[in-house]
Amino acid sequence: MNITLDEAAKEKVLSHLDKDKLLLLTFEDGVGAYSQHAMIHMQTQFSINIISQEMEKADYDETIPSNVGDFWIKGYSKEDLQEEMTIKFNPRLSTFSLSGEGGLIDDNLGFIDFTKN
Repeated sequence: MNITLDEAAKEKVLSHLDKDKLLLLTFEDGVGAYSQHAMIHMQTQFSINIISQEMEKADYDETIPSNVGDFWIKGYSKEDLQEEMTIKFNPRLSTFSLSGEGGLIDDNLGFIDFTKN
């Protein structure tokens, strides 16, 4: 598995990262400290989360490499992902999308930096 961020997404994500932070690709199923809600729609939902090295990540047990660093994931969420994925940022709408070789996975990928107070 691999994730490639387009230039706009890369710029947006990198502006929040430093050596003491981790990237998560959170499956929004209500499990774990960073999942915002249980899946209540008929669609798959993910979000990009940024946490510090010291923050809890016990539910995140696998990584997917990307061109901005590894994304930690809940291992079971791989069944909703694809081998080659792309994250794009739409500056006009200020939204991210996640797609794979089989098509769109999430057209409104959330973004939360949990290190911001």
